[in-house]
Amino acid sequence: MVESKIEALLEQRFQEADLSDCFTVEVVLKPGNRLEIAFDSDSGVTFEKCRIVSRFLESHLDTEGWLGEKYILDVTSPGITRPLAFSRQYPRNVGRSVEVTIADGSVHKGILTAADADNITVEEKVTLLENGKKKKTTVQTVIPFDNIQSTVVKVTF
Repeated sequence: MVESKIEALLEQRFQEADLSDCFTVEVVLKPGNRLEIAFDSDSGVTFEKCRIVSRFLESHLDTEGWLGEKYILDVTSPGITRPLAFSRQYPRNVGRSVEVTIADGSVHKGILTAADADNITVEEKVTLLENGKKKKTTVQTVIPFDNIQSTVVKVTF
């Protein structure tokens, strides 16, 4: 119940000019009155954006009393370990290594090379059998968003 109220508040706030490229990824109320908010932005989440969102929510929580007097509020970006949840997160990750699981359970690992309104493209290294010999090659795999079960950005060092 509180989560849906927070989501509605954020949706309204994210329509204002200074945060118009932001969107909610997740709102979770955990035991001990710990409210965790993860949001993302088309231009990247900055400390300043987190501060603005945090103060905005604190003001409403204190005024409305939805969580009582004592609560913990965590406002963060989704983080690199969380799967991409929205198609609008993909363009910012072009050029990064990804692991895409599609609806049939198969996994595509490679570099995200493109993302548009309907599909993503992953450049994968594959081994083919040609004339009885193994040959490594690179293929471009186009994956429709409708077929994606999850996509995780892989950190490489």
